[in-house]
Amino acid sequence: MARADTVSAPTRLLGRGANAWRVSDTLADLSRGAGDDSVVAIAARPQRLLIDPRIAAVVVIDMQNDFCAAGGWVDATGGDHTAGRRAIEPIGRTLARARELGMRVVWLNWGNRPDLLNVGASTLHSFDPFGRGGGLGSALANGRGRVLTAGDWTAATIDELRAAPGDIAISKYRTSGFWGTELDQILRNVGVKTLFFTGVNTDQCVDLTLRDAYCLDYDCILVADGTATTSPQFAYDATLWNVEHAWGFVTTSTDIDRAQPGREA
Repeated sequence: MARADTVSAPTRLLGRGANAWRVSDTLADLSRGAGDDSVVAIAARPQRLLIDPRIAAVVVIDMQNDFCAAGGWVDATGGDHTAGRRAIEPIGRTLARARELGMRVVWLNWGNRPDLLNVGASTLHSFDPFGRGGGLGSALANGRGRVLTAGDWTAATIDELRAAPGDIAISKYRTSGFWGTELDQILRNVGVKTLFFTGVNTDQCVDLTLRDAYCLDYDCILVADGTATTSPQFAYDATLWNVEHAWGFVTTSTDIDRAQPGREA
């Protein structure tokens, strides 16, 4: 049966040319004129979405050993590495359905140069605020590698999540995955316009990467249960509120799993 919000609701044009959306009070059509056989409907807030998976990608941010594994940097410094692990199952579900639908997958892992020549003091301060050691590039006492260093176990994706052939892997060096990386160039070269954001931390690297994507005119959709944070609950809640009311849309891994082809789904 056709849904009233996708069929009968009048839509209004947002934007110009080939990059425009059509929206109503209940629907945001981000498919940019794709044919009915290419469109997928997904529940989200503040509006249901119509997307074209051929121009969409799931971005997985910092689901790596230093943040989410026992013996990684967060764990070694007394933090709760299990906080990030709450996103593992929802991310896995999201990736499985996204691949079925034909979306791309982009892995953004924090992996610095061993010499840290491209990392400034402000970023170093985030990991070692009092200059006592143990921050970026320092060796973990357990011998597992250097903190967030490309090529080491510390910067590798956790065992529970694995890339598939055709996935795109990019090392990042700042809280935002767009700064100093080829992320924007790659997304534009492969024609991606719609981004689903997952990973850790919700209010830090996920949030800043999503905000930069918004400023670059990508469609931004946060997968709420596919992100997690070691910050207090209010920080997570504020990020979701900002995305829903300013930067884009909020959905869940369950909504993506239930996504159905067709404008009338």
